[in-house]
Amino acid sequence: MNRLKFFQPEEFECDGVNCFDKMSPLLLSMLDMAREMSGTPFQITSSWRSIDKNLNVGGKPNSAHLRGNAVDIACKNSQARFEIMDGLIMAGFNRIGIGDDFIHVDVDEILPQDVIWKY
Repeated sequence: MNRLKFFQPEEFECDGVNCFDKMSPLLLSMLDMAREMSGTPFQITSSWRSIDKNLNVGGKPNSAHLRGNAVDIACKNSQARFEIMDGLIMAGFNRIGIGDDFIHVDVDEILPQDVIWKY
């Protein structure tokens, strides 16, 4: 994969282990594009997850995180939420989950498409 403009491999880890190599190249490319379009930094709080990690955080058994197709992005307030969402949608993401302090985004083609949900 080409070098990303806005993200470093160190930002993608699970349980203290770098998992950048487990991430979907499509996800990474679209995430980089979304970051540029949003004009605001993205802090990745969750990326690839092991089965154990997914269970411990209450993830769904078929979570896109298990396949490296998802990330969660920290979101501190409504303005940041708007800016991040705007970039994600402009970049073509069509699977977005909104939590109180994070936004989940994924490119998992085996899960329903064109959806936005809340936690």
